[in-house]
Amino acid sequence: MYHRLYIEYIYYFNVEQDYYECHEVMEELWLNEGRNRLLQALLQVAVGLHHFRNKNIEGAIRLFEAALAKSTDTWSGELGIDTDKLFTETREYLKKLYTYEKAPFSFYPLHISILDQQLHHAVAACVPKGVAEEDKF
Repeated sequence: MYHRLYIEYIYYFNVEQDYYECHEVMEELWLNEGRNRLLQALLQVAVGLHHFRNKNIEGAIRLFEAALAKSTDTWSGELGIDTDKLFTETREYLKKLYTYEKAPFSFYPLHISILDQQLHHAVAACVPKGVAEEDKF
């Protein structure tokens, strides 16, 4: 039901917090899916986090703004996640970034809430053997 690249995107986002790898796998899916704007928004949230983690505040702001501008678009595929929550948290992150010079803060990850049990199990299956699911997921 869910594309392998989409599952990997969520795994890298939630479990590994490897936002560069999120970008890599989601960009491939985005290109395969005709450059859908909602998928691009998900990609841009990850890249925004990657930029902020690397102290590129302006880059993070630009990517979060771009993601939010596309956040109400649709996609014909199943997402199985709480996009409203993710984009609300992205909007809150962006507000903090706007005032970063006056009120700096440390990087913190966002988490994609998975609503569909099938997707949850598919992402959990990506967790390496020997690592307790509750320790990484």
